[in-house]
Amino acid sequence: MPRNREPLVSLMLYHAFKWSVVSPMLHLYFRGKIYGAEQVPKEGPLLVVSNHASNFDPPIVSCSVRRPVAFMAKEELFAVPVLGQAIRWYGAYPVNRLSADRSAIRSALEYLEQGWATGLFLQGTRTLDGKITEPKLGAALIAAKAKAPLLPVSLWGTEKIEQKGAKFPQTVPVSVRIGELIAPPSSSSKDELVAVTQKCATVINELHDLGR
Repeated sequence: MPRNREPLVSLMLYHAFKWSVVSPMLHLYFRGKIYGAEQVPKEGPLLVVSNHASNFDPPIVSCSVRRPVAFMAKEELFAVPVLGQAIRWYGAYPVNRLSADRSAIRSALEYLEQGWATGLFLQGTRTLDGKITEPKLGAALIAAKAKAPLLPVSLWGTEKIEQKGAKFPQTVPVSVRIGELIAPPSSSSKDELVAVTQKCATVINELHDLGR
């Protein structure tokens, strides 16, 4: 029977990390603006899809949608002492970026079946300007299998946070725009997956074009 909310330990870690680190950094350090938070369902399975330009994006997205989001994380992070266990408790799950990792897809589906919000970056990797140019079909496929709606989220300004040679993140303005829910594909046919994927990419890029 699917759960309506995340495990207690994950909720505790989420709130502790959010209010002590992420929220102050987003709102004070990055002068963050969030638009469309009312679009986010407060509970139930949800697939959050966004653009990606910074390692800071996952906690920024989770903080902005106001509920924990289980993100795919590169498997190397899980080998780091303390950090590996912490991000696992927080809901992250490993993915091998060099192959089609079916275990990561299974993990995403399990989280959705348990009522989690699960996050994927639509292009699968960071882009220099934050725009989506080559969206992948993985998010639409997972949404089709889980019958979970997709929530498009646009991050603006995060591509400037990390500068080569800088020891600390830059104090750049960041904006997060959350779009309307997009229905999952009714089947796993390629045509439907492509159509829903392109719709997500178009909405995210249009939100990104709105700027600050």
